[in-house]
Amino acid sequence: MSHDLTDGRIVVVGASLAGLRAAEALREEGFAGELTVVGDEPHPPYDRPPLSKQVLLGRARAGQCTLPARRDTGARWKLGVRATGLDADGKRVLLADGEQLPYDRLLITTGTRARPWPNREEGALDGVFTVRTVEDAERLSERLDAGPRRVLVIGAGFTGSEIASACRERGLAVTVAERGRAPLIGALGGTVASWATELHRSHGVDLRCGVTVTSLKGSGGRLSGAELSDGSTLDADIAVVALGAVRNTEWLAGSGLAAGPKGVACDAGCRVVDMYGIVTDDVFVAGDVSRFPHPLFEYQFLALEHWGNAVAQAEVAAHNMVHRGAHKRPHLSVPAFWSSQFGLNIKSVGVPTFSDQVVLAQGAPGDRRLVAVYGYRGRVTAAVTVNRAKSLEHYEELIRTAAPFPPGPGASDYVAGNEPMPSDVPDPKVLSHGPTVALTGHLPDRRLVMVRPGG
Repeated sequence: MSHDLTDGRIVVVGASLAGLRAAEALREEGFAGELTVVGDEPHPPYDRPPLSKQVLLGRARAGQCTLPARRDTGARWKLGVRATGLDADGKRVLLADGEQLPYDRLLITTGTRARPWPNREEGALDGVFTVRTVEDAERLSERLDAGPRRVLVIGAGFTGSEIASACRERGLAVTVAERGRAPLIGALGGTVASWATELHRSHGVDLRCGVTVTSLKGSGGRLSGAELSDGSTLDADIAVVALGAVRNTEWLAGSGLAAGPKGVACDAGCRVVDMYGIVTDDVFVAGDVSRFPHPLFEYQFLALEHWGNAVAQAEVAAHNMVHRGAHKRPHLSVPAFWSSQFGLNIKSVGVPTFSDQVVLAQGAPGDRRLVAVYGYRGRVTAAVTVNRAKSLEHYEELIRTAAPFPPGPGASDYVAGNEPMPSDVPDPKVLSHGPTVALTGHLPDRRLVMVRPGG
């Protein structure tokens, strides 16, 4: 490899939002070497958030969600080909078509995939869907156009709630089954999620909480309904499985990297950690597949499935791939995400599940305009707004500066006198949907025992 980091060979595995933005940033940072981007889907990188929103509402076609390129990357794009392995010692990426791609530096941006229905035979029934790819969204949108009698949504996280919202806006009957006590509870905690329960039901959703779907039933290869853990049965033409995401790390098995079901561990500069906890210098990671330490959250590893994080982390990774030592940058952005459902705009900064208390700082649930602020051990750690996005900048600054909780007045319509309540963050094991922000602990997934040779 050339000692000049602006030269050499860089391979990006994952033709995702993070992969595209990293490739562009590499060129903007002055990388002039050979750049290859590998993707298992046959499409150029596209925008996923609209798939469960505008596409399911029929307001956009899935094929219109291609991400605009900010500049020509001059990259070689290998699309429709999976990465099957990594030879870290030999610095080669192994591909399903037999090709082996040599690299000087590697960036992993393989993201996540939808968690499938656990029973493969039931999941193969005509009428059972997940929503992750353009093909998923296109097929589901076409079936919703046909006017099914009832749609069953399994899981009431953000994706499941957005799908339920789209179905109700189309005038379709929809049932949502959630193992937890309320929709969005895994992301927002039980106190704020109680508001989401009323939101669903006020829009005509048949919401079933505290239950699981035990089996999907079919007739002639087509879905006909489901059985629930409370003994009830349900007739449905369509079932959408919204049980969270699976991180695409299987291809890294045996690579020696700290990669597993929780993601690929890295330092704050996006450099991947090996299974001994040693930071590598030539392998980087960005986007949904990564997990990284953040000083605002006790240096625990964060795993984020957020659009903004993918972009910000990709740019940091690209910068650090072509700079040395003191010129490297940390990825310290405050997590942020948004969702549109039932006519409301929900936005968040920080990590709501990293909390022990929450207070209603602005507005009221009744008028569907509110700001809930979260705290942990006496400092502000997150804020969630409903139709009050202009307030986020103020609360983001409180999070950055570890301001005391509960917060003092800082907005013109601040509600004084409200007492903090427990945020009621549930154990993820009791949920049927996965959180979009997860604290994944301090250590890699594997525990190793060091054996020193005698002599």
